[in-house]
Amino acid sequence: MSVALITGSAGLIGSQAVLHFGGLGIHVVGVDNDMRKYFFGAEASTEWMRRQLIASVPSYEHHSIDVRSEKQIFELFRHFGREIALVVHAAAQPSHDWAAREPLTDFSINATGTLNLLEATRQFSPDAVFIFTSTNKVYGDTPNSLPLVEQELRWELDPGHRFARSGISEEMSTDSSLHSVFGASKVAADSMVQEYGRYFGMKTVCFRAGCVTGPAHSAAQLHGFLAYLMRCNMSRARYRVFGYLGKQVRDNIHSSDLVRAFEMFFRNPRSAEVYNIGGSRFSNCSVREAILMCEEISGCEMAWEYAPSNRKGDHIWWISDISKFERHYPGYQLRYNVQTILREIHDENHRRWRKSAAQAARA
Repeated sequence: MSVALITGSAGLIGSQAVLHFGGLGIHVVGVDNDMRKYFFGAEASTEWMRRQLIASVPSYEHHSIDVRSEKQIFELFRHFGREIALVVHAAAQPSHDWAAREPLTDFSINATGTLNLLEATRQFSPDAVFIFTSTNKVYGDTPNSLPLVEQELRWELDPGHRFARSGISEEMSTDSSLHSVFGASKVAADSMVQEYGRYFGMKTVCFRAGCVTGPAHSAAQLHGFLAYLMRCNMSRARYRVFGYLGKQVRDNIHSSDLVRAFEMFFRNPRSAEVYNIGGSRFSNCSVREAILMCEEISGCEMAWEYAPSNRKGDHIWWISDISKFERHYPGYQLRYNVQTILREIHDENHRRWRKSAAQAARA
């Protein structure tokens, strides 16, 4: 039996990975203890997705385990051993702001949890491919030193800069910058994933993602840009824009496009590899552009307000250069742009989110 062990399996990326690899006939072992509910409240709970996966994926086996528990993680890996062919590590504390509230919790999940999984893989499943969902926040606020030009609805990179055509590449330094507490814990994990690849010869990769999104996102104010924006629009909740005149730019990659990249790496793995991955020039928008798109799709005006202070370490402009991955894996192509993503988020969630808004209004 070939096993894919997926952490954060009821979250956005994890659930997409469960569906994808389960659909390939692989036995999927999911690890998720709904910490997202602890981070962001009941509205962000992933319990609904856990139930959906159990009901819809015959090969899915769920374990409510905390990645910080070395004992539980090692017991799980010991049980499956060399049957584990793939580890997709998508469990994380994902928010800048939340990390500053509880730095010890953030670091123990993002850094120590990753180390637990790496060491368990090394001891019990050494031939497995280890895929880590890292983040562009490992570059800290270095992107904010790029020469930006203000436009009507967005910031844009000076067209003469080497990153202007394709976006920011892996050449950017991760040193000497303000990372945020969250960014620092992800840097630690990212470095350790690379080290296990180089030092122990394991097949590891860090996918440094921009904004990952899709209809399965359990959106909250502190995490889940496009999904939370559309949720606010549909529920008539007020959305708050933090700093940079609302013109800050993000590339957005659909979780399905990301997981297809995972599969390509799994089928032809490398050691200690690093890739920037995101929507690239194909799929990106500013906050203000996204608000206009939400209004167009839903037919409802957005209620939003502006807070002049930006979040610490937040990027003004981020577009991923994915050309390194495309060179290593010819044939990879993004399928979803921002408009398509927002349309899908709206169509698949409008009943659930409007029902929740109506219930809140009656309470």
